Amino acid sequence: MAEGKTITGLPVNTEAALAYVFWWLSGILLLLLEKDDKYIRFHAMQSIIVFGVVTIFSFIPIIGWILSPLVMIGAFILWLFLIMKAYKGEKYMLPVVGEFAEKQLEKITK
Repeated sequence: MAEGKTITGLPVNTEAALAYVFWWLSGILLLLLEKDDKYIRFHAMQSIIVFGVVTIFSFIPIIGWILSPLVMIGAFILWLFLIMKAYKGEKYMLPVVGEFAEKQLEKITK
C-alpha cells in the first residue's frame, strides 16, 4: 500500500475503502480525482467493474429481475469484504476482475 497524501487529505487506506462505498459511482469519482496513487486507482477501477456489472445485470429483463435479489445479497457481502480488504491495506484482486482492472488502468494511464 502506498503512503502519502491523497487528494482528500484522508489516509490512503481510507480513501481506497471509499472507492467501494457508493459502488461504481465512488469508483469513478476517485479514479478521476486520484491521478498518482496506484493503490487507490486499482480499488476504484475494480469497484467500477464489479459493481457496474451488478448494476447492469439488475436491469436485464426477466432473468435480472428474478435473480436480482440473490445477486444483491451476494453483492452486499462482496461490498463489505472489499471495503474491509481495502481499509486493511490489502490489494485484494478478485479472480478475473482484478487482472482486468489492472489492464484497464494501464491503458488509461499511458
